[in-house]
Amino acid sequence: MAKSSKAFVCQACGAVTSKWSGKCPSCGEWNAVIEEAPAASSPALVAIKGGKGRLASFETLAAATRDAPRLKTGIAELDRVLGGGLVPGSAVLVGGDPGIGKSTLLLQAAAELAQGGARVVYLSGEEAPPQVRMRATRLGITEAPVALGTETNVANIIATLGSAAAPALVVIDSVQTLWSEGLEAAPGTISQLRGCAAALISYAKASGATLVLVGHVTKDGQIAGPKVIEHMVDTVLYFESLSGHQFRILRAVKNRFGPTDEIGVFEMRYEGLTEVENPSALFLNDSDRGTPGTAVLAGMEGSRPILVEIQALVAPSSLGTPRRAVVGWDPNRLSMLLAVLEARCGVRLGSHDVYLNVAGGLRLAEPAADLATAAALLSSFAGRPAPGDAVYFGEVSLTGAVRAVGHTDQRLKEAAKLGFLRAILPGASLGSDREAEGIALNPLSQLDELVAWFALPEA
Repeated sequence: MAKSSKAFVCQACGAVTSKWSGKCPSCGEWNAVIEEAPAASSPALVAIKGGKGRLASFETLAAATRDAPRLKTGIAELDRVLGGGLVPGSAVLVGGDPGIGKSTLLLQAAAELAQGGARVVYLSGEEAPPQVRMRATRLGITEAPVALGTETNVANIIATLGSAAAPALVVIDSVQTLWSEGLEAAPGTISQLRGCAAALISYAKASGATLVLVGHVTKDGQIAGPKVIEHMVDTVLYFESLSGHQFRILRAVKNRFGPTDEIGVFEMRYEGLTEVENPSALFLNDSDRGTPGTAVLAGMEGSRPILVEIQALVAPSSLGTPRRAVVGWDPNRLSMLLAVLEARCGVRLGSHDVYLNVAGGLRLAEPAADLATAAALLSSFAGRPAPGDAVYFGEVSLTGAVRAVGHTDQRLKEAAKLGFLRAILPGASLGSDREAEGIALNPLSQLDELVAWFALPEA
């Protein structure tokens, strides 16, 4: 009889080794390698088992297609992030820190769909039914006809779902609690995650039910388990929040049926998550405007324009190496911008501590924040407030030039809607007459033009 071998699998990256080690040789994670039983046969043998197979059919690129139908959840911000609603037969993975509101949001969406006549199944592997009902009571949705269960065996789940008409929505909270008798591994391990997720996604594709999986995150903010789970699903959503803020940002990082980098903004209250219809007003503070070190960015998050306040503090340093502290922006981008200000504009900040903050807990990634950040830095360094009725957007190059960015019209409309009177923007963005927007335009071609607006102290 052949000797059964064992495989050692890293629970962080999914790498397989022939022997145990305290540190994964692939990703470097400590204490993540555990012993798992290998599959009964190799994937290649399984693929060709059963004969020659049947001929596959092909279509042309010109074949007629129709848009996938959407299932509205009743929560506008969630529908926006999904690209217009849930797609039947799709699989959605939702990740986020513990307690951030994943279960609350999905329970609210399940209740909205159930009250609209759709059949909804909510399976919780982490909470008992009384605990889920307590949350439903607080949210005021106890009358919604949601089918609630606590089963974690995948075979039992699929058998139960297949015994009746396919539901419109199946919520699994969470995928780390699922297990299968055919896999010799503990729940939450790589083998169980991959096998259970594949079985449920196969059911969803065959039945037309929309599957939503809740995933835990690691200390680095990534969904626990290998990236193969994110590759298997159609949509990946992340719930984000900074400690101490009651606001939550739902961000799409993968979406086969809609745009990526779309965001939805929610506010956590006792009665649940409520939608924030005007996020720009959320991230602005009238009391801070008009003080040195603040500037308003007209930014874009996905297809949505958002106005956000950039705060900077420049202070003389008593240290040999001045501090550079950044919250909500790329520290490398700040270092580049400081170098451009010194090399191209003659602004000496090398002996000063620099602190930068994006108000409201938002994390910015677009290069259009360069001009607003430069305005906040110069305002703090000079001790003079930037114009309180102005917004800024534009990318700064290493040569000191102010480069054009996209979505100029949407940025200007959002600024005019919130009462701003001026926009400082790249001159290359002025491709048409936008004075009808009700906002005056101040184009810049070089960063030193912005420096000239501030009476800087002598070096």
